[in-house]
Amino acid sequence: MPTYTAPGVYVEEVVSSQKVLSAAPTAVAAFVGFTERAPADDPDDPQGLAPRLVTSWSQFESLYGGFAPGCVLPLSVYGYFANGGSVAYICRVPNTEPAGQPARVELPASDRALGLPVAVESLEPDADISVEISTDDTGDDESAPTTFTMTVLEGGEPVESFPGLDLSGGKGGVAAAVNGTSTRVKVDLLVQDDVDLSGQLELIRPGVYELAKAAPVPVPVTGRKFAGSESARAGINGLAVADDVTMVIVPDLVTAATREDGVIDLGMWKSVQTALISHCEQHGNRMAVLDAPPGMSPQQVKEWRSEVAMYDSAYAALYYPWIKVDNPIGVNGDREVLIPPSGHVAGVWARTDETRGVWKAPANDTMRGVLDIERNVTQNEQSLLNPIGINCIRPFGTRGIRIWGARTLASDTDWQYINVRRLFNMVEASILEGTQWAVFEPNDITLWEGVKRTLDGFLRGLWSAGALFGASADEAYYVKCDAETNPPESVDAGLLVVEVGIAPVKPAEFVVFRISQKKQSAA
Repeated sequence: MPTYTAPGVYVEEVVSSQKVLSAAPTAVAAFVGFTERAPADDPDDPQGLAPRLVTSWSQFESLYGGFAPGCVLPLSVYGYFANGGSVAYICRVPNTEPAGQPARVELPASDRALGLPVAVESLEPDADISVEISTDDTGDDESAPTTFTMTVLEGGEPVESFPGLDLSGGKGGVAAAVNGTSTRVKVDLLVQDDVDLSGQLELIRPGVYELAKAAPVPVPVTGRKFAGSESARAGINGLAVADDVTMVIVPDLVTAATREDGVIDLGMWKSVQTALISHCEQHGNRMAVLDAPPGMSPQQVKEWRSEVAMYDSAYAALYYPWIKVDNPIGVNGDREVLIPPSGHVAGVWARTDETRGVWKAPANDTMRGVLDIERNVTQNEQSLLNPIGINCIRPFGTRGIRIWGARTLASDTDWQYINVRRLFNMVEASILEGTQWAVFEPNDITLWEGVKRTLDGFLRGLWSAGALFGASADEAYYVKCDAETNPPESVDAGLLVVEVGIAPVKPAEFVVFRISQKKQSAA
């Protein structure tokens, strides 16, 4: 309390003991896998291992490139944004290394009859270099230029320039002027000795030409590379620095787990997915969106789930079968390509959160951009898969291709449904973030009542929005913070204990109509 010694009017600000909780984000995906290239804007991370935030497909393209052979992640990210996703982290796993060969380009002559008379090659392997060709001004409007200037660009910036060049083998020739002088490129003349190089035929066609690098060399990727390291900010565990991630997807697992003979290494498949589930359980605010192995029949995927994978986690959901999408690369002339459904599913999760809320089961909704599925699943086949937590994707004629399951991989029926687990994740993250103000406050009745009012306002809003079950707020939730939860020994230990109970809404998974004949009775 301030001390007043002079007469007058004084104004004091009183800190409110009630704060407002804001719902934590629920639709933030993280993709771990292969990309066409690494972002070029971070010299401290040349391989692009650290998670990077993207908010659109165009931003992803500018950072990581577009669709590329051997990379499923771009297709999944595209499906994520197409289905309603808006925020995603990309965690690149390197699956290639530079070829270690010089970059090279052949420059065309102004006269097409000469073809490609000059080759420019970088002195350093895999260099990011281009050359700009411009004609030299003669100062006489009637005279055609017979020499050109070659400017060497590195990273788009000019670093060397060689004016007054021609295609001769003499002192003014491009090879003689550049070779031995340039520290970045060398030049080879490719024209035949008997070709006439007089007059304006000596010019190279003006323009900017990028030296093409040799194709990167594929390198094997192990399960350990997918798991990564928190300290190195790489792989699945590197996502620890992205606190707001709520969904994790590893679409390129199929690329790494496919052996040379085309057979899927199910041991590696399980190893990576187990690491992913473990990561999600440790962080508590995120779920793993898993893909079943490709090419399996309903019976095979049932046996794999029950006898090989044997996952039991409320922080993971499994989807089957794979989906067919348009093939933007057109490899081998295929117009369609099979990919894992996890990226598209994550987009549907995000769309459901936006339109209905995280408490709505992300199911019975269409998947955008899906042409077909790998194989049809009948009602009877799904009756075997659904109880063990395999969420099926099924076509429904004019109703489109829909997600037809909303279960986690948990054996505990309290956490059987995806929306229940994600609702609790959101509530827990919101309380954790929104009650930091209470730390080191006096642990008395004033604090207890302030915390109760803060949580009551937040949970009442959820109940009003339809997230909680109950005809009244008292039926939907309770908050208890009093002398019973905070006895003197607890207060002496510096603890503030608050009990919160909520009644989540659960999906109507089985809708049953009981119909009987109504018999006519005599009046």
